[in-house]
Amino acid sequence: MSKESVERIRGLFVTGTDTGVGKTMVTAAITAALRAEGRNVGVWKPVQSGARLGSGLTDSERLLQITGIDERPEDVAPFTFDAPLTPLLAAKQAGVILTLKELIAAGVPLTKRYEALLIEGAGGVGVPLTHDSLMVDLISELRIPALIIARSSLGTINHTLLTVSFLRAHGVPIVGIIMNDGDWSNPSDDPSMATNAKLIEQYSSTKVLGRFPRLHANSNSEMFIQTVRQTIQLGPIRQVLKYIHT
Repeated sequence: MSKESVERIRGLFVTGTDTGVGKTMVTAAITAALRAEGRNVGVWKPVQSGARLGSGLTDSERLLQITGIDERPEDVAPFTFDAPLTPLLAAKQAGVILTLKELIAAGVPLTKRYEALLIEGAGGVGVPLTHDSLMVDLISELRIPALIIARSSLGTINHTLLTVSFLRAHGVPIVGIIMNDGDWSNPSDDPSMATNAKLIEQYSSTKVLGRFPRLHANSNSEMFIQTVRQTIQLGPIRQVLKYIHT
């Protein structure tokens, strides 16, 4: 993969503080909102594991369902493995040896169809991806900024600060952080949810762009779009995708 090919990828890498923090729903919601503005934005899931294509349970299928993008799930997620394991081990179990070069090359066709891509990672930045690289190495190789999705609930400060620190240590710029309530959070049972975002901003010097509320996975695209518009600051995301909001 040439350096020039990597540099042509315009986008934003959506990572999380852990697996299951709601990256897929937030990625899809932001993409749907940008597309509703007339932006030709696509989605890319370089590698996914834990479900079979066609089951309706893979991240790529959910991304397409929420955004309404007309693509095949296997084109959005070129590498899919059934085993619920880290990409490195799931690929090995399937007899596949992943490399950064192949992962990036598989996403290049999407760059020819869209002006920009929201690229969703698998798990967090320290997830083993190939025999000699972590997820953060893919982000670094793509030369694009990261958006962090974090739980709103207790324990998120530690996980988020570590994620910020790890990305910065690898030279990855951070657009911001989005707190996600998800299905695990209940504000009435977790008083930390009222102050976590402020403390994360204070200790990380990174802007929290909003707090995404709990939504049912079967909510329609319009519900996702309206929720993003009401709860998330899209300005920094538009700017990093080279869209200046006027």
